[in-house]
Amino acid sequence: MSNQRMQAYYDVLHRTPKAITFEGKNSEIFGENVFHTEVMREYLPSEAFKSMIKSVENGDRLDRAMADQVASAMKDWALTKGATHYTHWFQPLTGATAEKHDAFFKPVGPGRAIERFDGDLLVQQEPDASSFPNGGIRNTFEARGYTAWDPSSPAFVIDKTLCIPTIFIAYTGEALDYKMPLLKALHAVNEAAVDVCQYFDKNITKTIATLGWEQEYFLVDKALYNARPDLMMTGRTLFGHASAKGQQLDDHYFGSITARVTAFMREFETESIRLGIPVTTRHNEVAPNQFECAPIFEECNLANDHNQLLMDIMEKVARKHDFRVLLHEKPFAGVNGSGKHNNWSLSTNTGVNLLAPGKNPKSNLLFLAFFVNTIKAIHDNADLLRACIAGAGNDHRLGGNEAPPAIISAFIGSQLTELLDNIEKNVKAGKMTPEDKTELKLNIGKIPQIMLDNTDRNRTSPFAFTGNKFEFRAVGSSANCAQAMIILNTIMASQLKIFKTNIDARIGKGDGKDEAILKELQQMIKDSKKIRFEGNGYGEEWVKEAAKRGLSNLKDTPRALQVWSNKKYHKLFDDLNVLTPRELEARQEIEFESYVYKVQIEARVIDEMVQNYIIPAAIAYQNKLIQNVQGLMNVLGDKAGKVAAKGQVAILEEISEHMNKTMDLSAKMLASRKKANNLKGHEEKAVAYCDNVKVFFDDIRYHVDKLELLIDDEEWRLPKFREMLFTR
Repeated sequence: MSNQRMQAYYDVLHRTPKAITFEGKNSEIFGENVFHTEVMREYLPSEAFKSMIKSVENGDRLDRAMADQVASAMKDWALTKGATHYTHWFQPLTGATAEKHDAFFKPVGPGRAIERFDGDLLVQQEPDASSFPNGGIRNTFEARGYTAWDPSSPAFVIDKTLCIPTIFIAYTGEALDYKMPLLKALHAVNEAAVDVCQYFDKNITKTIATLGWEQEYFLVDKALYNARPDLMMTGRTLFGHASAKGQQLDDHYFGSITARVTAFMREFETESIRLGIPVTTRHNEVAPNQFECAPIFEECNLANDHNQLLMDIMEKVARKHDFRVLLHEKPFAGVNGSGKHNNWSLSTNTGVNLLAPGKNPKSNLLFLAFFVNTIKAIHDNADLLRACIAGAGNDHRLGGNEAPPAIISAFIGSQLTELLDNIEKNVKAGKMTPEDKTELKLNIGKIPQIMLDNTDRNRTSPFAFTGNKFEFRAVGSSANCAQAMIILNTIMASQLKIFKTNIDARIGKGDGKDEAILKELQQMIKDSKKIRFEGNGYGEEWVKEAAKRGLSNLKDTPRALQVWSNKKYHKLFDDLNVLTPRELEARQEIEFESYVYKVQIEARVIDEMVQNYIIPAAIAYQNKLIQNVQGLMNVLGDKAGKVAAKGQVAILEEISEHMNKTMDLSAKMLASRKKANNLKGHEEKAVAYCDNVKVFFDDIRYHVDKLELLIDDEEWRLPKFREMLFTR
């Protein structure tokens, strides 16, 4: 083992669990660092509190006087938490969060100062819009952009800083973040869903999109992480032979959690609970050193903020425990990758989950309306759903034995499939007979008896119905949930509007309300049938079957991102006031650029590691073997020495073969990279990097991984999978 690896491994063996400062009940500290409703009630005057609640619940704008009162109350509360600074906390199109801290402190005269924070500072700030990804919306010389307060997501204190969730927009008002279009999409789906709910219950005046995410991640010891340039630069291992023991025994899944990992989990969960993130679940995942956490469902915007915040907390706490968190979708080849399952549903102000069956045919017809509309939205906009999960990291995961394929389909289970098929068969021209209606309503009335846990879950489905919600399983572990939620809520809003238009048209032609709804559902079931699939999404048979059905198979990110150019989708987003065509084009440009940079960085790291790690290790070991062969020849003579050194010579030749192949492929990859860099547009570059540069990665890796097996462990400087995946 090399000195570098020996020191790293020594550091690992001497890790001890860090002490946890809090040993009480989570319920006692839940939300203690959040400026939530009860805190507002305590700190705000009655009138200001009522205005704030209206702003949170209805989106009402606060006037300047009320904003000043809220800012003053926020400051006073934050000071009790030890805060010295404040920041607008926003989500630019980098995929991470951003913040610029300013002190409450303000000098007011010689030797005098006060803590100042007023309504203007709360409501709006001005970061540099040209320094964040903007897709050409802002030029370098046009720096102005704005962050604007989102009252619907409560402020919080972390690391002695008051953090205020905000949107981020350009000087022109165009969105430069994830939050603003998410809020618009949630507004659109609320309006559309309420209109449909009015057919069933006039008391429903508001709907709420809910999200429950499941966050998968890997932990790697910090010392081993620091000894791997690929992990540090790209978030994944670009080389590494499979460990003799991996996940094949299934012994890690739901297994006992080690003391050191438990200490890390307890601390990041405690910090999350203090920030109002209702994390309740933790367990070992399938791959060694892979884990998962999940919270209780929350309103979609808040849930997304909490996921972004949690990822940041995990990173910070992991460092304290001498770990590094890997959120890359596929950090280790040959073992499971990581996803972020987005469990989505719609609920009402009357307490009804619109994707859960009720107790009678009427409430079940409401369920069926939203259930079938969701399937129709998936069917009509499958390419959009594929585009929103595209990324360089997720390309390595999709279609593996732990993730759905790139072909979008929906799984609903055998019982619901049978029910929809039965409804579809009752399609008749003209008006329905009383017998038709009775038969349909009898079938619909049976839903509560067959609905929950009536069928096995399908892990290979990108979009699965799991009892009272849809689970979008294809989202990558490093992704911002908002990307998927913007798309899902937007296409659902669009579909519900179409549904209402068609129902009203049927009623206008003389159909009764229930008859109009049933007929429209029948037609939608028929039209969207090809998106439903109950089988194995990994099989080649499904690829062929999907092609027969006319379903898209966008296998890589550049092809998936081309979907954003479709004028049909431009109109869809523009009509619902979620994103303008210019904003969509900008986001497409940013995604192409991000893909190029990520693959480019990986190619450069591969080249650097080949030159500085792999080849020197191969030559050093060859020199040892040569000395050994020469020694045998000197002692035994040429003839006997050749016989004795036969094995060493074979190893020498094999090392030379793999080393030469590695160098040759690296040189060809470099030439392809230079050609790709000379292309002008980001889309052209992305396609070139995918087709002409990335194609070398696996071939180079094959030969490097063979060298890892051949070369003396003492000469191999890179920590191996067996060391990184089994950290205790």
